[in-house]
Amino acid sequence: MEPGKIIAVNLKKLRTERNLSLGALASISGISKTMLSDIEKGNSNPTINTVWKIANGLKVPYTKLIDGVDDETTIVQRKETIKQTSENNAYRVYCYYTTTPTRNFELFYCELDAKASNSSIGHSEKSQEYIYVMQGELILDTENGEFILKEGDSIAFDSSISHTYINPKEITTSFMVINYYPS
Repeated sequence: MEPGKIIAVNLKKLRTERNLSLGALASISGISKTMLSDIEKGNSNPTINTVWKIANGLKVPYTKLIDGVDDETTIVQRKETIKQTSENNAYRVYCYYTTTPTRNFELFYCELDAKASNSSIGHSEKSQEYIYVMQGELILDTENGEFILKEGDSIAFDSSISHTYINPKEITTSFMVINYYPS
């Protein structure tokens, strides 16, 4: 199923479970009622930041909106991942694993083009993010400071605060992200 269709089904389910109107969801997420309606109808493939805003408004992990079916043993091929992009397509995220009732983390492969950056609003309360840089260099800018990660480096931080990924180099930076949601 296409990512936009998956998000549409999950959004409608989450919104109706909470007895929220589109207007109420627009208020708590900061996304317009019109855009939410388009997303819920499957007429849109929302950007990463749009999905984060909706997830934060609903107080659910990001992947609750892009979740598919999960088996006990799963092999995920790159072509099966859900790809999302930033508004300018300079930042690409491929979701490999979503949260489930038995898994309280998400796993993403990320690419950030040369000399590009992407800002992320804070994730849900008490969430933690783990980053491992596979190629290139990544600057993580948060209200707690700026951290420079080179190939093979890793960082863990409180991801409930807003943060920005910055690629200062002339090559694409690739990195893995685990978003962890304590019970």
